[in-house]
Amino acid sequence: MGKIFREYISNKQVFACSSCATHISSNDDLVSTSFTGRFGKAYLFNIAVNIDTGPEQVRMLLSGEHTIADVHCVSCHAYLGWKYLRAAEQENEYKIGKCILETAQTVVMDGNAPRTGWL
Repeated sequence: MGKIFREYISNKQVFACSSCATHISSNDDLVSTSFTGRFGKAYLFNIAVNIDTGPEQVRMLLSGEHTIADVHCVSCHAYLGWKYLRAAEQENEYKIGKCILETAQTVVMDGNAPRTGWL
């Protein structure tokens, strides 16, 4: 088995996997804080790194029907949220290609020091 390459995000505020602290996204890529995931509050991001995506699935979400793929940490395989692949309704097409990260599955880091609070 080869070594996993992980991208390091050099940003003041980094969102990371709560299980292993692998960097996932930054505050610069945060689009919205008004989403709900399986475990409660969730945020929408333009870009997420160090993730693996699961198989495509059609899911009925609060905003309508979407084709999504669950996203997991590339290092520890913990569930983090999902990625939007397609939207059934035109008003939701802005989400395509973006990722939802659940706040219960991630932690905000300031540099390399974990922090307990969100924004």
